[in-house]
Amino acid sequence: MTTKTKYGKLFGVGVGPGATDLITLRAVNVLNTVSVLAIPKSSEQLPSFSWRVCSPIVKENDAQEKLFLHFPMSKDPKILIPAWDQAFTEIGLRLEKGQDVAFITQGDPSVYSSWSYLLEEAPDRWPGIEIEIVPAVSSITAIPASLLTPLADGRERFCVLPGTYGLEDLPRLTEDFDTIVLTKVGQVVHELVRILKELNLLDNATYVSYGTTDRQRIVRDLESIQNENCDYFSMVIISIRKRKGILRGNHYESE
Repeated sequence: MTTKTKYGKLFGVGVGPGATDLITLRAVNVLNTVSVLAIPKSSEQLPSFSWRVCSPIVKENDAQEKLFLHFPMSKDPKILIPAWDQAFTEIGLRLEKGQDVAFITQGDPSVYSSWSYLLEEAPDRWPGIEIEIVPAVSSITAIPASLLTPLADGRERFCVLPGTYGLEDLPRLTEDFDTIVLTKVGQVVHELVRILKELNLLDNATYVSYGTTDRQRIVRDLESIQNENCDYFSMVIISIRKRKGILRGNHYESE
């Protein structure tokens, strides 16, 4: 008779956009009670951004393991697949001992997060494993808050577009949506400026890097940074419709 393995519980924990005090109370509780914190790093040399965000609220606990995992910044499957397989194997070794593991992730685990790959793989690797996702404040809402800019009002619509994959769709989307959130724009600002000038929307766009942190930078003149090496943790908000407000004749009706 085969004995069914009793795995530890696997958590995907979002630690928010960058400010430590935006981490949720639920996340704080999980981070301080699990046996293992799985901490992704994009570089062997540079510190983990998500760990830098949440480490101030993680209590000293010699019994808790900090498991740093390397996830290369690459789109090449020949590089990514072995790295992910190694990381999953390390996580699995802990789960198979019955240890609870929390995989921390910048922003929200369900929004453009490396957690999604682990979530998809987990049921096949560890059948019957219990999984919990701890949602977080996302940069998609945190950055507009920093700018005092609503994402949507009344009947308006907004969309989220990764800058590294979808700039060719931008002209069409400006016709269908009132606000566009462009993520991961660090390497495409020059091309984005060109497209926005053609659409006559350059003045409607605002760039934010390291939002909510002490390194936050807000730039309303995108042309002034188009030749810079912009930060990876950056976003552009394009507010296409100019709001007038309901008391000044706003043509959008409130639901």
